[in-house]
Amino acid sequence: MTTPITSGAVSTVEHTIARRRSEGGGALIGYLPVGFPTLTDSIDAAVALVANGVDIIELGLPYSDPVMDGAVIQAATQQALANGFKLRHGFEAIRAITAQVDAPVLVMTYWNPVLQYGVERFADDLRAAGGAGLITPDLIPDEADDWMTASERSDLDRVFLAAPSSSDARLVQAIEASRGFVYTVSTMGTTGARAGVDAAARILVERLRAVGCTSACVGLGISTPEHVREILGYADGAIVGSALVKALTDGGVQAVARLALDLAAGANNIRPASTPQ
Repeated sequence: MTTPITSGAVSTVEHTIARRRSEGGGALIGYLPVGFPTLTDSIDAAVALVANGVDIIELGLPYSDPVMDGAVIQAATQQALANGFKLRHGFEAIRAITAQVDAPVLVMTYWNPVLQYGVERFADDLRAAGGAGLITPDLIPDEADDWMTASERSDLDRVFLAAPSSSDARLVQAIEASRGFVYTVSTMGTTGARAGVDAAARILVERLRAVGCTSACVGLGISTPEHVREILGYADGAIVGSALVKALTDGGVQAVARLALDLAAGANNIRPASTPQ
């Protein structure tokens, strides 16, 4: 089992989540893939998220075997790859986004691209670009020694997943290894907008709290302000992905801005009183 490393450095992600909770709401985390429909559009869409109330950006790196992603995100990432996406474009996007907004940018990536790039090199380039850390859906704490060391040296957050099927021992591992928050998977399966949020999410957050988790953010299946409001009634953050990607697919950056503004109303528990920026 990986031994947790702690530095005492302040995580911008943790700080953002704590601030949103202190304000009586919760953190809204928005996912978009880099390079879809173009690199420039993906940068503009990410900036539009923050301009319309999203607190933390989750930027997905397109990958050829996205086992956790549903059909909407798979189609977007496959298009990005077909357009010639390379890992360097991810760092370029982070640099361009963080030059325009102050919100933390977490990268969601499968582990193989990081290994191929070089763990230490990836950590250095991510930090140099202004990234806050990684969400690694297919990396478990038991196999994360290299990433734990590199992320600590580079002062990067590391977000591990907890699923409804996880044992209590596995939940403790995820809590101890994570820095930023624990990604709480709302349901078994792949990503994708759903009509309702699985009741397993609430139960899983309760289980995480019982074994010491102080920052749990729920993802998978969240697509409406009502979902966001429901999730933030018991969790620290709500993660929206497929709904935002579909908006970008169907209506471009302006559609993403409108949806972000609507979702932010759920995070604040109020209705929006302005127009998308």
